Amino acid sequence: MRFRLKVLGTAAAITVGCLTGVGGGVAHADSAGTKSLYAPSALVLTVGKGSDAATTTVERAVVLNCAPKPSGTHPAAGTACAEVRSVNGRFQQLVTDAAPGMMCTRIWDPVVVTADGVWKGQRVSWQHTFANSCTMNKSGGSVFAF
Repeated sequence: MRFRLKVLGTAAAITVGCLTGVGGGVAHADSAGTKSLYAPSALVLTVGKGSDAATTTVERAVVLNCAPKPSGTHPAAGTACAEVRSVNGRFQQLVTDAAPGMMCTRIWDPVVVTADGVWKGQRVSWQHTFANSCTMNKSGGSVFAF
């Protein structure tokens, strides 16, 4: 009888320990990150004077997050995300569309824009040199208007 009470007492102690997380319970590790239905889309956009991103000093930079909803430090995140989404993250297609009726001088004062980060889960590292800030504003849409 005494042996039976000791076994029951030990079993009760283990059960209580498992329920309260003390003693012989199983440890569970928390997941490293949150799970999302959306592939990450977070970019750092920069603008700088010069002809090459490697040697240019960045004058302005913003963060553009597009999934699950537009956010970041970009002043027009919703519009910028819509423009990037419309070209499926192919930034070069953004600079080929020129604003109709806008005229720019042909002065060479180069401006470099870059986009680095992740678009729909894919790594992005892109740069483009405009002849001057007017041509950047003419063809860059709202993505680089910050």
